[in-house]
Amino acid sequence: MAHTPLSHRSVLVVGASRGLGLAIARTYVDRGARVVATVRGDVSKSLRAVRDAAPDRVEFEHVDIADGAEITALANRLRGRTFDLLFVVAGISLAPQSQVAADIDDDDFARTLATNALGAMRVVERLHPFVADTGTIAVLSSGQGSITNNTSGGFEVYRASKAALNQLMRSFAARHPNDARALLLLAPGWIRTDMGGAGAGLEIDEAIPPLIDTVEAQRGTPGLRFLDRTGAPVPW
Repeated sequence: MAHTPLSHRSVLVVGASRGLGLAIARTYVDRGARVVATVRGDVSKSLRAVRDAAPDRVEFEHVDIADGAEITALANRLRGRTFDLLFVVAGISLAPQSQVAADIDDDDFARTLATNALGAMRVVERLHPFVADTGTIAVLSSGQGSITNNTSGGFEVYRASKAALNQLMRSFAARHPNDARALLLLAPGWIRTDMGGAGAGLEIDEAIPPLIDTVEAQRGTPGLRFLDRTGAPVPW
């Protein structure tokens, strides 16, 4: 299957230790990009294998996006670098599908919002100066962040965190009305990962290649869009 030609040749993937972030980093490396991949803790064996396959095109960095000081420290280490694409992937889900928001532990609620919304946006705010003027800033959201499409409930706090992320990205876009970069919120679908669970309908290898094709196709189109993995708009 033919893929969209690679237009982002230098890529910073924040949250690449496992799951979707690992797959995104691996796919970009396989397509010939240079990738800086961040992890929160130790570098996983799977991510090390990505570097072993292309040692001249893969670097590791460490950052916990729930810690603002660590994000600032990462920005200081990257000073002077320029990337075609910043791809923010890191996120968590701490409550079972059926748990209503009012019943979640206070600390779990705070951690979910702090990571999925505040942490992701701190990464965008601190690292967007390192993205080329015609590059792309992509943030992994979720179809569950769509208020319009929430007709079934479930995953209430996770949904709320992604809706908050979407709103914060709209504020970022409103503050940068003349920005020539593509700004993307991406809904990859329900994917079988540690977080997505065994009941999800998609394998990683089914979901990530078209997601990357969508990101590649959007370069050069300024403004904020909320898209699924095929490039179709997702209702806010």
